[in-house]
Amino acid sequence: MSEKNSVIYAIGGEIDHHTAGKLRCELDSLIMDERPCKLTFDFTNVKFMDSSGIGLVLGRHRIMSAFGGTVEIIGVSENIRRLFKMSGVDKIIDIK
Repeated sequence: MSEKNSVIYAIGGEIDHHTAGKLRCELDSLIMDERPCKLTFDFTNVKFMDSSGIGLVLGRHRIMSAFGGTVEIIGVSENIRRLFKMSGVDKIIDIK
């Protein structure tokens, strides 16, 4: 879903090494096609995430930064919020 040069990307289920590759390809295509100024990850329906999810988010942050864009994360459960804090992601990406 896209609105005024920003994109909200809703993820559901699990983000692990089995799913991260597909998500990465989808997101990279979306970023290249849309060139949004802001990419919002919606984690409302994410039930599990491992380090692959952290890599997915950080990689998209790097791409968005190269284009002068920003990344934010919304709808994060407490368990996933803890993972983002432990990895330091919360220091570079706005988590709401």
